[in-house]
Amino acid sequence: MKLILAAVGKLGNTPENTLTRDYLSRATLSGRPLGLGPAELLEIEPKKTAKSQDSALNKAREAEAIRAALGDGVCLITCDERGELLTSRQIAQRVDKLKDSGERKLAFLIGGADGLDAELVKSARFSLAFGPQTWPHALVRLMLAEQMYRATTILAGSPYHRD
Repeated sequence: MKLILAAVGKLGNTPENTLTRDYLSRATLSGRPLGLGPAELLEIEPKKTAKSQDSALNKAREAEAIRAALGDGVCLITCDERGELLTSRQIAQRVDKLKDSGERKLAFLIGGADGLDAELVKSARFSLAFGPQTWPHALVRLMLAEQMYRATTILAGSPYHRD
């Protein structure tokens, strides 16, 4: 099952982006024997325009861009402040169940500055929260990439994760 971290916006050459890509590379290496991977980053251009300060319209445009970039047949997991608070082991178990159920592509979605479109969130298999705090976009990418790597190591029985 291919793993995708899809994020609205581009980070460029930043330390956070370097670490995000490193964790995705690690997830690819540790997940390959399990049928997980490759793990890749998909950056989607924000759709906010100077003429439109309408948050709902911006989110709807970004949802269209996300769907177009991902294509059909993708299982979605959204990052949303109202999502579930899951342990790393629970995330790994859910990824494993999705793989075993025959999913071929799994995308973890991070929205833009306005968040994700409500319909897109509703269409997701589940939503994941990183707690009640507000986190910078670059750090959420990094934390999510690390959790994707951690999920593959948990499923592989690696000593990386400790309960």
